[in-house]
Amino acid sequence: MQTVLQNLIFSLNAIIPIFLMMVLGWFVRKWNLLDDHSVGKLNQFTFRVLLPALLFMDLSTADFQSVWDTKFVLFCFIATCLSIGIAVCFSLFHKEKTERGEIIQASYRSSAAILGIAFVNNIYGEATMAALMIVGTVPLYNVFAVIALEVTAPRTEHNTNRKKLALQTLLEVVTNPIILGIVAGILWSVLKIPQPVILSKSVSYLGNMATPLSLIALGASFHWRAAKEKFPVVVEISVLKLIAFCGVFLPAAIWLGFRNEELTAILVMLGSATTGSCFVMAKNTHHEGAITAFAIMVTTLLSALTLTAWLFLLRTLGYV
Repeated sequence: MQTVLQNLIFSLNAIIPIFLMMVLGWFVRKWNLLDDHSVGKLNQFTFRVLLPALLFMDLSTADFQSVWDTKFVLFCFIATCLSIGIAVCFSLFHKEKTERGEIIQASYRSSAAILGIAFVNNIYGEATMAALMIVGTVPLYNVFAVIALEVTAPRTEHNTNRKKLALQTLLEVVTNPIILGIVAGILWSVLKIPQPVILSKSVSYLGNMATPLSLIALGASFHWRAAKEKFPVVVEISVLKLIAFCGVFLPAAIWLGFRNEELTAILVMLGSATTGSCFVMAKNTHHEGAITAFAIMVTTLLSALTLTAWLFLLRTLGYV
């Protein structure tokens, strides 16, 4: 019973502050401290500067070469690919084509970079496997999210040419600030380029602002009326995100021999809440963002319970 309570308290401590930042954003908008224009600019600033800095900060300082585990990274990569495939198939049942990109990324993208390291470090005192999990998932998360959002973005009659659309999508992927941040971070780590104190401090200042500001912008952009209409699909996204993927891939991970820190990192990868950066990316690819915002809020609240339940189950069975 004490273990259950400790796990619940830990999950609540990790999840509730995220939700409170969204609530703060909603109140800030209600108090007219932010208007639609300033929220839009805040989203752009987060997308183009803060999130790339956060990913660069996480990846450039990780010593991947000394702790590299090919089997683990490959499992994370393959599980993510299959999760994306399931999310794509799931989105095809939704009639509104321009909302499919939001459904896809909200279904498979987890708070791997933000929650993963904190979660694993809190349990084991180190987050080596969480860092490797980020290598196997976060680049794929972002690359496919850009593709899915660009392909399904609302189009005008001037940009529906297929060849032009393909070139535009490719250009958006190659020049996407988040993709550039990931590539720069991995190269910096692999090449062992030293980081001057001035650079590391400046990047950390920007990276540490990314999560709170993106969540505040999400809350400020949230509209209850629009969210109510999306409730059925958000419930389905939540079941897929928090329960189904874990139910499918955790047994496979156990069968392959992953235990303890590895299995906990995989649990976070599969079953944590939809990351707040999904909303920023959705808005910056001209999507409405209602499904994404509501999915982030619902999965954030529910994941405190589902993550605790999964962790308790794995501990009871002796796997972590």
